[in-house]
Amino acid sequence: MGYRFNPPPNWPAVPAGWTPPPGWQPPADWPAPPKFWQLWTHDPEPQPQMAPFQAGPGSAASGKPGLFGARKRVRELEAELGTETTKFLQAASQLREVNAHNATLSAQLVDLKAKYTELRGKDALEAEREIRQMRQTIAELGLEARQHQDAQAQSLKDAEAQLATVRRQIDEAAAKLKSLHDQVVETEEITLLQEAGIYEFRHRLADAVAYKAALQRLKDSIKISAKNNHAITATTDWTVNGSTVEGQRMVRDFSKLMLRAYNAEADNCVRSMRPYRLESAKDRLTKTREVISRLGKTMNINISPSYHRLRLEELELTADHLAKVEEDKERIRAERERQRDEQQAQREFEREKARLAKEEAHWRNALQKWAASGDEQQAAAAQAKLDEIGDAIRGVEEREANIRTGWVYVISNVGSFGDSIVKVGLTRRLDPLERVRELGDASVPFRFDVHAKIFDADAVSLETRLHQHLADRRVNRVNLRREFFYATPAEILTILEDMGLKDNLLDYVEEPEAQEWRSSQQLAHGT
Repeated sequence: MGYRFNPPPNWPAVPAGWTPPPGWQPPADWPAPPKFWQLWTHDPEPQPQMAPFQAGPGSAASGKPGLFGARKRVRELEAELGTETTKFLQAASQLREVNAHNATLSAQLVDLKAKYTELRGKDALEAEREIRQMRQTIAELGLEARQHQDAQAQSLKDAEAQLATVRRQIDEAAAKLKSLHDQVVETEEITLLQEAGIYEFRHRLADAVAYKAALQRLKDSIKISAKNNHAITATTDWTVNGSTVEGQRMVRDFSKLMLRAYNAEADNCVRSMRPYRLESAKDRLTKTREVISRLGKTMNINISPSYHRLRLEELELTADHLAKVEEDKERIRAERERQRDEQQAQREFEREKARLAKEEAHWRNALQKWAASGDEQQAAAAQAKLDEIGDAIRGVEEREANIRTGWVYVISNVGSFGDSIVKVGLTRRLDPLERVRELGDASVPFRFDVHAKIFDADAVSLETRLHQHLADRRVNRVNLRREFFYATPAEILTILEDMGLKDNLLDYVEEPEAQEWRSSQQLAHGT
């Protein structure tokens, strides 16, 4: 004779003949069994034990471990979860033992009550004695029951605490598992991009604020196109040894190889880009695409037109950025040069004012001396000199106050640039030749020769007007801060006459001296 599982009537229906597996506990939301209910009853024909419930495919036990280091971490988390679950089941087993013991005590109490009923009719003394014994036994049983009840309550409390701990650990493990899965997905995406030959490197446009949005959009489009197999096209009806699957694998591998070669060439063009190399870089990448099409003609392997346009756009953005960076550098260099020239002019103004003040003090002392001695002729000469010095001081102060006042100069360098190129520039120095000597430093092999010097209260406007007249003769048509023009000193003089500025010339020399260059030519020819 065996036992069968006897579920209470207030529990949900279970499959017929189902037997709980070892360590099974009813869910927390099921109602408690009626008092004194026996969960196991005698069964003359034991029912076959059904297989315990298995965890569904969506449980943590059936989850696929992640790639790379994620697999090991998932196994560790699942082992920790199993350990905590075992502890919980052990606590639940102890609770069941306490319940069984309470049921036994309840049965004994029922038996004692039955005996008490039987003894009511016996002798009073014997009955009283048995009653006392029964009361003592009942008190002992009650005390033991209370002790077991307290132990049961404590065990239940401990079990609930363990359950809360297990649930918290399950939540933490689930969060860690999700994080690991996210990392695995990202790693898979990077792997796919690397298979296509798209590697992360510091792009030359990444530091340009105006280009960041366009560059990010372009890079995202390139990655998405490569990842979704839109970067390259190929036929899919190949077979290898009679196997279509092997044929498709071969075509896919060759396509990846061709795409890697194309992307390597595109990345090399971006890294070596110069503004003047844009067209040659685009031609080079287009020819690479044509070569790939020719080599993959058997399998119809081609770089898609949309992907090719994206990479050409990347080259154009890079070239445009480099040109603007170079322009900014030239602008900053010109601004620094202008500031340096103004600072030098300011120092010259200060030195000239100090010299004139010293000379003025000298002549003022002389005037006082000659006036005291009654030499009117010398005193008049001293006064005239003081007036001249005062005019000079006021002129320096006016030039210092007016930043547009200065010299426009026309210079050439026959030995460096030939006899038909001149430079038209501006300086605020008191002596413009100092600026010319600075331009003829170690950056050019020979010194510059001065052909014309024009002093004007608005030298900035004068220089701009001359540049406008010579706009079609510029040597550098990209960087307008390079003030060299295809012209001769005689042609510059003609332009000044047309502008009505010939009388403003302080001096004019048409033929350059070019002493160093001419001497070098003579030494080179042995004359």
